[in-house]
Amino acid sequence: MLELADIFRQAGPAYRQAYQARMLPSHRTAMRDIEACRTAALGGHLRACDHCDARRYSYHSCRNRHCPKCHTDQTRRWLNRQRARLLPASYFLVTFTLPAELRALARSHQKVLYRLLMTSAARALLKLTADPRYLGARPGLLAVLHTWTRAMIYHPHVHILVTAGGWREGHGWVRSVHPNFLVPGWALSRIFRAKLRDAVRRAGLAHLAPPHAWQKNWVVHLQHAGTGEKVLDYLARYVFRIALVNSRLERFENGRVTFRYRDNKTRTIKHCTLEAAEFIARFLQHVLPNGFSKVRSYGLFSPSRKPQLEKARTELLASTPSSSSPVSPETDSSRHAHEAPRCPVCGIGLLRIIEILPRRRPPP
Repeated sequence: MLELADIFRQAGPAYRQAYQARMLPSHRTAMRDIEACRTAALGGHLRACDHCDARRYSYHSCRNRHCPKCHTDQTRRWLNRQRARLLPASYFLVTFTLPAELRALARSHQKVLYRLLMTSAARALLKLTADPRYLGARPGLLAVLHTWTRAMIYHPHVHILVTAGGWREGHGWVRSVHPNFLVPGWALSRIFRAKLRDAVRRAGLAHLAPPHAWQKNWVVHLQHAGTGEKVLDYLARYVFRIALVNSRLERFENGRVTFRYRDNKTRTIKHCTLEAAEFIARFLQHVLPNGFSKVRSYGLFSPSRKPQLEKARTELLASTPSSSSPVSPETDSSRHAHEAPRCPVCGIGLLRIIEILPRRRPPP
């Protein structure tokens, strides 16, 4: 199967040569790690079956958060932790989209603009949900930053999973006034626009933003999300990687890459063919700055609100019919992490480590 690493190994040297002065350190690191992932460059170990003596080499993963081959176990652990944190309540999914006029600014000042985008969206939600006409309480917010469309086009937006209720001191858990309605989208978009505008000004970047960007209507989408578990499943797919899996890559021929994606509007499968350099550039524009956290908690889910969160959980559980106990954060993710795998040749023995293979290059 064609892999992103194959494209990087073949077309990467020419790309680096052409753009070496403009490449960000995070882009260089991502390419280097993905090329080396699960190869002898990162070391590994040799296993032998204790029944038939079959041998299997296993090389280490690069663990870069943008690699399409890594993080299966880490994703599962994250998902289990978030499921365990979910309150037994209804949820809404709110999506805040950065206007096209501000995307160039975001691309050139990623660490600042991404942070401002996430915090402005969360503050807008907290401001409007504090209004007693809608909630009058502090909900829990889990925010995840995405920067892509299915075709990997640059499109920064924030998904926020928000409880359809919140904690109000002296009153306990308060449910949304309207079960199928959280806050008016038109009002939320205006508050979001104003908060991000003010934040950009405070950051000293207002002169780089087109003035008409603050005059147009901004897009904020709200939808009911049930118990929140399906939204968590969706978000978990992209917490530790970019929206491109190797299985979507179809061809790499004559210096051109073809991959498929599902169109959001028509729901049909489409194909995109790009020159290798353009494909690499389109992928790398979604590599996050070093140290940037794309998952953040606000409101009742903020670490500083843990006492109130536990009070809300206790109150909600007391008023909720008994159900199966929540999933432990490590259930199904680390239970068998250190067990030897079954031999695929004989199906009887276990593959035991008999040799550690050293790295062939320094760690990233």
